[in-house]
Amino acid sequence: MTRVAERPKPFVVPEYCKGCGRCITSCTKACITMGTEINPETGLIPIILDLSQCNGCGLCFDACPEPYGLRPQGEEAAFELLDPSTVLGPRPFDAPQPEPRPDTSVPLPEREPLIVKGTYAAAVGAVLAGCRHVFGYPITPSTEGAELMARVLPELDGVFIQAVSEVATVNMMYGAGGAGKRCMTFTSSPGFSLMLEGISYMIGAEVPAVFVNVMRGGPGLGNIGPEQADIKLVCRGLGHGNTHAIVLAPATPQEMLDIAMLSFELAFKYRNPVVVVGDGYLGQMTGKVRLPRRMVEPGIPEWAVFGDHSHRGNLICSLNLSELGLEQHNVHLNEKYERMTAEEQRADLYRCDDAEILLVACNTPAQLAKGAIKELRDKGLKVGLFRPITLWPFPIEALRTLLDRVKRLVVVEASSGQLEDELRLALSHADVLPPPLSHVRRMGGILPSQDEIIEHVLGLEEVR
Repeated sequence: MTRVAERPKPFVVPEYCKGCGRCITSCTKACITMGTEINPETGLIPIILDLSQCNGCGLCFDACPEPYGLRPQGEEAAFELLDPSTVLGPRPFDAPQPEPRPDTSVPLPEREPLIVKGTYAAAVGAVLAGCRHVFGYPITPSTEGAELMARVLPELDGVFIQAVSEVATVNMMYGAGGAGKRCMTFTSSPGFSLMLEGISYMIGAEVPAVFVNVMRGGPGLGNIGPEQADIKLVCRGLGHGNTHAIVLAPATPQEMLDIAMLSFELAFKYRNPVVVVGDGYLGQMTGKVRLPRRMVEPGIPEWAVFGDHSHRGNLICSLNLSELGLEQHNVHLNEKYERMTAEEQRADLYRCDDAEILLVACNTPAQLAKGAIKELRDKGLKVGLFRPITLWPFPIEALRTLLDRVKRLVVVEASSGQLEDELRLALSHADVLPPPLSHVRRMGGILPSQDEIIEHVLGLEEVR
């Protein structure tokens, strides 16, 4: 009597199963069901086998589209998990080393100064920095910057797209920045909040871009008056996870232009978003702006997913399913943040050489503080202004050098203490014991006035 060899039953290799379900429909004995647990190596849910009714028909082997997803029992010992390139053969294209295409500097002819508002100045600075891709959604008081870009970019072979929302905006920026293009958006506080998830993705994937946030009154929809209540958001809340970005705070239309140009340089230096924050008055304030002597003609970074043959081997992604791999990536990000902190602290010191009372302010309140200092100096008081240009990293090293003779710090801001919080946190991290600290604050779309600053300083114990 001839015995028929028992047909092999299947076993599943979870690393190759993507849970497509084709084997489930092929099985006539209902031996295969969809799994319930994610495989940590793939992020997919492999199938589950119950072979109590299996007759070894082999149809599931034929149905499986993945090599080695389902294998006959008996081959477990001989099975070796191989790299997909070994199983599937070589990739259909080669992946050469990307050819470097560096930025170039182009001279500009001399021009008379422009008289423009802050948002326009930032737009002009972005164009001169080589930005030709702008995405955005209208929101007061930043809309004029986007409007100017929509007008001029088509004439410069550029692109402006009004997205359907701020969520769509940030994802368009992810794509353009990932291709190595200099891109930006203009927004204001509620719109910036909607972009935070995408900003976290961009930081995780190391994609550069520039966000100009012209802050307005909040929380909620609030109003369109000037405020500085996004400082904690841009310094401590850029989406989920371990996220930081350089935050630049201009104080004049001229600085809006200069800092817009600088922001693109820093974004590509560190492969990271950069945030420019101004208050509503600064966005709408008109001032004299001088153009630089040179502009940037951008190249293509080696890491970019540009789409040409030279860059075909590049990949950009913020997904990292391995816990160890994600931890190592966070270590890499922390090292980058440490470089930013060491190299990019910026501050402007006004009449600080002999100052005993030091005002700390940024954006438009810094200009009001300067006016107050002039009057207080006329009264014989030694008052100076420490103006952080980078809110993150906070320029603690420049401040540290002044504190030996300073008797009082006064923080002037249009928020409930967010700039003061950054100051106190920086002092704490630097193990610096500050002098007595007080503040002048307004909220709800109102800026501290020059008279309020003078009255506060004259009422200090050190003055009396």
